[in-house]
Amino acid sequence: MQPKELLALAEEFGNPLYVYDAAIIEQQYNRLTTAFSKVEKLRINYAMKALSNVTVLKLLKNLGSGLDTVSFQEVQLGLHAGFTPDKIIFTPNGVSFEEIEEVAKLGVQINIDNLSVLEHFGSKYPKIPVCIRINPHVMAGGNSNISVGHIDSKFGISVHQIPLILRIVENTKMHINGIHMHTGSDILDIEVFLYAAEILFDAAKNFKELDFLDFGSGFKVPYKKGDIETNIEELGKKLTKRFLAFEKEYGRELTLAFEPGKFLVSEAGYFLAKVNVIKQTTSTVFAGVDTGFNHLIRPMLYGSQHTIENISNPKGKERFYTVVGYICETDTFANNRRISEIHEGDVLCFRNAGAYCFTMASNYNSRFKPAEVLWKDGKGHLIRERETMEDILKNQILIDL
Repeated sequence: MQPKELLALAEEFGNPLYVYDAAIIEQQYNRLTTAFSKVEKLRINYAMKALSNVTVLKLLKNLGSGLDTVSFQEVQLGLHAGFTPDKIIFTPNGVSFEEIEEVAKLGVQINIDNLSVLEHFGSKYPKIPVCIRINPHVMAGGNSNISVGHIDSKFGISVHQIPLILRIVENTKMHINGIHMHTGSDILDIEVFLYAAEILFDAAKNFKELDFLDFGSGFKVPYKKGDIETNIEELGKKLTKRFLAFEKEYGRELTLAFEPGKFLVSEAGYFLAKVNVIKQTTSTVFAGVDTGFNHLIRPMLYGSQHTIENISNPKGKERFYTVVGYICETDTFANNRRISEIHEGDVLCFRNAGAYCFTMASNYNSRFKPAEVLWKDGKGHLIRERETMEDILKNQILIDL
């Protein structure tokens, strides 16, 4: 999107504002399906925790996507957006058994990552097909907060515990129809991913009635100029070749599944914020914006970097700024970053704001959550209204004291 288009949306819908470009989401979806076009049965389950707005979900549904969910509420949102239960997989962690039961009653694919839960579910519902999440003990990403396949992770059943899984399956007579892994986010080296895939292939040999193998996702997108990203095309060639060979060895046609979130929506997102103040100190020039980690927490939580542009003065002389928010704690978006000269009232644009941005927003400091807009066919469509004080007070009860 061009600065003038983003500025027009900021003028129309106010700041701060999340904007998502539908064309980029479609481009990323097509890029992934093209990379694996030689696989007869390919299934993309969008990881909706990345961005769960129901209009975005509907957009992905129309592209042919399935849905990866982690809570009963996400399942409900998916159904509301038009997904049928057979297009949804439920991969929770640490939830109550009652929640898993509620999802199973809807006909959604269940994915279990705990031996005790597996045994309980298999004993009570042996006829309901279940997928098993394996922990391959491979750390594919570079950040321990978002790499979930390592040995100390709370996610998945250890690959070394397969004998225990098989004992449970034999005792309960339950039907295992899928094997799943997810090594984590920001995969830099596809060889590491392929190494983990071999572990999944070996695990799959223990189960004779599988319908699908789910390789998770975690594909890295570039966050700044020259940044490394996962080579999806190369991964497509190498994993397709290995998958087709395994399919012949297994003797049964299988579905190859992925569950990308960030890969599909991150680069489609723009976060717009207005500059409230310029504050010069003895060592730093601060640009204070009308937002904070209540709206975009990733730079503070993960140390992630979002390219920041002054779309009000895109061709101005660059100066060094530390961009900070209005929260009553340190909420620094960028330290000493080169940005076109900023004046009070300018609008700054944070790139790669499509994934794990709005979905992690809060009402800290009693601030309202921003509006969301979908840019499609050259027009901005409001897909979430900005919150109001009525929203803040909605579920609070003021009692007589």
